[in-house]
Amino acid sequence: MDVSSLQLSSAKVVRDLFEAGAAACASAACRKGSIEVIGPPGVLIATGDLHDNPAHLGRLLEASGLSDGLWAGAGGAAERALISPDRHLLLHEIIHPPRLINGMDFSFRALARVAALKAQFPERVHVMLGNHELAQALGTAIIKDGVKVVDAFNAGLEYAYGIDADHVADAIKKFVLSMPIALRCVCPGADGRAGGHHILCSHSLPSPAHMARFDPTLLARPLEFRDFEPLRGSAYMMVWGRGHDAEILEDLVERWGVNLFILGHEYAERGIRLIPPCGVVLNSDHAAGVYVPLDLSAPPRFEAIPGLAVPLGG
Repeated sequence: MDVSSLQLSSAKVVRDLFEAGAAACASAACRKGSIEVIGPPGVLIATGDLHDNPAHLGRLLEASGLSDGLWAGAGGAAERALISPDRHLLLHEIIHPPRLINGMDFSFRALARVAALKAQFPERVHVMLGNHELAQALGTAIIKDGVKVVDAFNAGLEYAYGIDADHVADAIKKFVLSMPIALRCVCPGADGRAGGHHILCSHSLPSPAHMARFDPTLLARPLEFRDFEPLRGSAYMMVWGRGHDAEILEDLVERWGVNLFILGHEYAERGIRLIPPCGVVLNSDHAAGVYVPLDLSAPPRFEAIPGLAVPLGG
């Protein structure tokens, strides 16, 4: 059964999907501490915020070679063999779309499908923590375009699942808090040296004003609940950060041994925006949204990345 046709009317089915997604995040072979790590050969389909854009998600599944091989349930070796072995898909900021139905947000359905993807393809699908998922899991208020998005999401859960809504919300929280904070791509350098070029994909980075309180060892250790604490936790600071500049990027290059950052969170009118010397902001949710395929065997130069961007709209 195609994942797009999953029966999400059952609270038990949906809880099971989120539980399976959480288990896959925690146990994936590519999980190292708070992050996931991949390398060549292969291509990473790098994306920005998605915000429950179903058409764009469908195109991303096609680009990653996943659209023809998605099954609910356990799946077998023959089914998994249909998946392109050299394609990775990066997803983050999946929930809280701009459109509501009678004031309710039903983007938990998109998140459930992504949980199913992660459970079936734990080494190919990489679901990073975003600030909207974290806010939903913790019940932290966000007002976007005049909408209390966490409340609208909860209203959608209550409408769909009634007395079981709290159980589904608990499973969502488990899935969200299991997500890695970043994806590190360990690629060959310009001289062909293995591991000479590192790309770090994360929803965002700490704001310059927060660096004095941010724990830079976050990437090298498992996440703890204190890391999610609003305004004080390092994971919270990382997914909410804005206003990055050359100084903060160069600082983190030295601390983390990273050559290129692929980020989301901030608005990019044309779907992609560069922050010199090594930061790229992607958006995948709006009409000008894009994705960028990154060859892990031959990572692109920073200035060449805009030329690789593929439009999702139209």
